[in-house]
Amino acid sequence: MTDPMGELLPPPRLMMTPGPSNMDARVYRALATPLVGHMDPWFTAMMSDVQILLRRVFQTENRMTYPVSASGSGGIEAAVVNPLEAGDEAIVCSNGWFSDRMAVIGERTAAKIIRVEAPYGKTVDPDDVRRAGRGRKIKLVGLAHGETSSGVLQNLDDYRKVADELGAILVVDAVATLGGVPLDVDRQRIDICFSGSQKTLSAPPGMAPITLNTRVEEIVKTRKTPVQSWYFDFVPIMSFWGSERTYHHTPPISLIFALREALRLALEEGLEARWERHRQNQHALIAGIEALGLQPFVKNPADRLPTVVAVVVPAGVDEAKVRAQLREEFNLEIAGGFGPVKGKIWRVGLMGYVSQKSNVLLFLAAFEKVLGDHGFRVPAGAGVGAAVHSYAEAGAVATHG
Repeated sequence: MTDPMGELLPPPRLMMTPGPSNMDARVYRALATPLVGHMDPWFTAMMSDVQILLRRVFQTENRMTYPVSASGSGGIEAAVVNPLEAGDEAIVCSNGWFSDRMAVIGERTAAKIIRVEAPYGKTVDPDDVRRAGRGRKIKLVGLAHGETSSGVLQNLDDYRKVADELGAILVVDAVATLGGVPLDVDRQRIDICFSGSQKTLSAPPGMAPITLNTRVEEIVKTRKTPVQSWYFDFVPIMSFWGSERTYHHTPPISLIFALREALRLALEEGLEARWERHRQNQHALIAGIEALGLQPFVKNPADRLPTVVAVVVPAGVDEAKVRAQLREEFNLEIAGGFGPVKGKIWRVGLMGYVSQKSNVLLFLAAFEKVLGDHGFRVPAGAGVGAAVHSYAEAGAVATHG
């Protein structure tokens, strides 16, 4: 235990988890910026900066684009409770812990929620969604772009097509993908899209960037009943984050400062360059994992999430003890599985600032050593060597592409 009266001295962890991720020094400096009042004209003007930057990262012109004062789960709730009311029907694509959370939240509204499921490690078949909605008046189709509980990436265009056929709005959980995986809200015609500040944007936890189009604005304004959540109701928030800046709640001012700097960093790097960085580091990590004699949990390479790599735990190895040794010996944190994959997979995060070549190589070297200590032995340097080769190939393609 820490001393409650002592100075806070957290260990310097390298957080290769599905979130939170480590942050750039510039984000830490922004977090320490002196406070101003949330109704101070300087702050309300700065709010517009954040909205402009968020629109660029989401790639949208949506007026209603802002950070929800909550974690990514708050983004799920806001996205679900606003459009749904009694008599509505919605389909939620459930292929993991967090996509299923969207269904759980929907079931607390008065709407009927239809789950279309796939096992952990698989994508939801769009044809199953189509069949589930046939003959029904579906208002909403929801899914997770990247399911961090199993490391799965889903093709949004497939579900947009089905939502169009059903006449439904498309709600996308981009908590694990915004800023690390190609995403274009306007081009892909996503009606509501939300994310989390602590993931690939590499800002502190506590904000859920969200964007919604005019179609959703109209749905919310013409509801027959009030939104069940006062805090997440889009209508008063439209005044707070709109041109009026009418008081709604006290936002987390310091977190907004930090988010602004994290967005600036993302845009300075360039979205396409950022996406490519995540892709190259994912490929190198998987090459290293396979060279160690381990297998990615997601079998289809096209379905693997670039920001979270799930690895199958080999027989006879205690996954929790491996994680504990990585943390204690190397100050390196990865995550285990939960739900039906508890004890069966490791989840290695490559999110935002953490997605660096040096971190991939450090992890593979440390992982090889710890696995060996637990009786799983491989040729020395195999993982690092394979990753280095992957980077060399990627460099050759970039040079001659």
